[in-house]
Amino acid sequence: MAENAPYDALLRDTAVALTAAGIDNVRFEARLLLSRAAGLTIEQLIARGRDPAPAAVAAALRELTARRVRREPMAYILGEREFWGLPFKVSPAVLIPRPDSETVIETVLDLLPDRSRKLRILDLGLGSGCLLLTLLREYPQATSVGIDASEAALAIAQANALALGVASRARLSRGDWRQAGWTDQLEGRFDLLVSNPPYIESAVVDGLMPEVAAHEPRLALDGGTDGLAAYRIIAAEAPRLVVPGGWAVVEAGEGQAPAIAALFGAAGLTPKPTRLDLGGVARVVPAQY
Repeated sequence: MAENAPYDALLRDTAVALTAAGIDNVRFEARLLLSRAAGLTIEQLIARGRDPAPAAVAAALRELTARRVRREPMAYILGEREFWGLPFKVSPAVLIPRPDSETVIETVLDLLPDRSRKLRILDLGLGSGCLLLTLLREYPQATSVGIDASEAALAIAQANALALGVASRARLSRGDWRQAGWTDQLEGRFDLLVSNPPYIESAVVDGLMPEVAAHEPRLALDGGTDGLAAYRIIAAEAPRLVVPGGWAVVEAGEGQAPAIAALFGAAGLTPKPTRLDLGGVARVVPAQY
């Protein structure tokens, strides 16, 4: 990148570097990186396209581009990802929120249409908090408990809870469902249990796209030999965690919904029709106790 090159030239050079790294949507991503490096909006960048960029902007852009070329996810580079129209802070400690997971929110809103209910919500595997905190925004009388095995993830979720104005209704604490006694800290039952647990088969994780396999937390991806390890635990404990008439609503990997529904059924819950994501994949399994 030439010294004091115009913004347009920096944009072109960045797009070329991203293309060489095998990245798609290079023009869009290049604009995001230049916007971050320059501290300007996309609209401001377009308006200043032929103006020479300060050397500090070019240097910052080189650093950001190098990270993306190494296939670090854009969300980690920017430190934020939008979910349900809300901004969520993210870091390599948490799974990046995805549009598919918004199907969980849509399902809950359909099942529990009264937004004024004083729900008690439990989120297992909290991550960034995108599911739990979004639900607290949608149900202003609800209170919640969120657990995660990672202290670093809990710190991100707590920051998001504060930024979204729901921290007073969210008790976030460390808990690892792979260890005995993980439910001891959960006092009472819940009207709603939600979870996006790890569901990738262990043998498949390392073969995922580099942005996922090399950068997102394996703890949030690896679902055991068949991808269903976490669901077995959730289903087994659900009758002790959910009130009669309450719901368990979980995200599923592609092709897993029938097996997950069967696990809930065997545990004494009544599986309901699965919900499809925008790609037509059976993404969410709801079950009522």
